[in-house]
Amino acid sequence: MNLADFIGRRLLQTVPVLIGISLVSFLLIILIPGDPARLVLGARATEDAVAALRHDWGLDRPMLAQYASYIGNILTGDLGDSMKFRVPVLDLILQYLPRTLFLIGYVLVLTLPATVAMAVVAAQNEGRWPDQLIRFVSVLGMTIPVFWLAVLFARFFGITLGWFPVSGYGEGFADHLHHLFLPAVSTALWLAPLLTRNLRTALIEQMEADYVAASRAKGLPEGYIFRRHILANSILPTLNLLGVMIAFMIGGSVVVEMVYAVPGLGALMIGSVLGRDYFVIQGLTLVYALATVLVTLIIDLLTNIIDPRTAE
Repeated sequence: MNLADFIGRRLLQTVPVLIGISLVSFLLIILIPGDPARLVLGARATEDAVAALRHDWGLDRPMLAQYASYIGNILTGDLGDSMKFRVPVLDLILQYLPRTLFLIGYVLVLTLPATVAMAVVAAQNEGRWPDQLIRFVSVLGMTIPVFWLAVLFARFFGITLGWFPVSGYGEGFADHLHHLFLPAVSTALWLAPLLTRNLRTALIEQMEADYVAASRAKGLPEGYIFRRHILANSILPTLNLLGVMIAFMIGGSVVVEMVYAVPGLGALMIGSVLGRDYFVIQGLTLVYALATVLVTLIIDLLTNIIDPRTAE
């Protein structure tokens, strides 16, 4: 199967997923306990005011008609208006989204080189002290809660030493790197151990494979065998895990964003939940789900490029 056919098949497979996502995000408003209009206007609002708001939101129409209208609005980029900020939800999300994406990219830049280096050292020294040390550090990193590590770093490096800001996003690229260093490191110290253990296991399995012994028998250099065969064939399991972790970080960045007051999607979600800004919550749910689907598609595409046999 060529690459174009693979992409077309994967896009077709996402259609039911997208329909399910739209249903879930639509039902967030419909299935809220009580009347959303009454919750927004308060207990003292008149029935006429509640009825008028329900009419404006289309809540007095049949559910199927509401869903059809919702799908039409999504296709035109209309996610409603924020009740708190009084601006279109899509504009609000696009304002906060780059900050979360910058943080995730920062985490990956810090994580991936360290992951590959530690996994290679551990695999090439299986059972010896470098391997034992890296495995110990990996287990330790996975057991420390991210929020606790974030608070600890903010207190020590931000407040006590004053080396890094403990809130905000900064102005300009260099300032962004400075402001988001502690949030990125806090997340990277949790992510790197997960990926390191996975890649180390895959490397050891490949190093013991028959084709490696055959390559050595042909007299190929060890460095070439490791880079061209062992490492290349070990990437796929870790790449799939990385895709899952990136999708998780898109929604799970709320922890470090709240600790360090980073104005990203996580902070926007928490503020919207506390402020009962239902259309923002609905829009963010849709964005999180679509981002997960997009990341999955990209990982599948990279997997197919690395090993075309996975599409068969």
